Amino acid sequence: MSIFGSILSSIFHHAKAATPDTTAGAASATPDAAAPAAAAAAPATPVDVDAVLTDMAAKNGQNLNWKESIVDLLKLLGLDSSLDARKKLAGELGYTGDTNDSATMNIWLIKEVRQKLAENGGKVPAGL
Repeated sequence: MSIFGSILSSIFHHAKAATPDTTAGAASATPDAAAPAAAAAAPATPVDVDAVLTDMAAKNGQNLNWKESIVDLLKLLGLDSSLDARKKLAGELGYTGDTNDSATMNIWLIKEVRQKLAENGGKVPAGL
């Protein structure tokens, strides 16, 4: 599964666990699907990404700045936050900048991940 697919799956799975509905089977039936397939399994009503991640952060116990840091977002989701993983994610999402400039890449990544979440059935607040 792609890294973005894992992000999407983790957030949507947590949302389904918090509010079970009839689409839960459709989302969990494609564990190895890439992001486009996950988008097809996205619920008809958008997932409130901010609420899901806030809930996860409250239960996590770590002080993570997931709203502004791609590293902390990945940690919150239990995913690999290493530089290599972030470079791979950048490649998946079409980053054209210098991946050796990790600060610039990280800023681009957090913004792009939010945008892609919105495109794939997530409700992302404008201020997030």
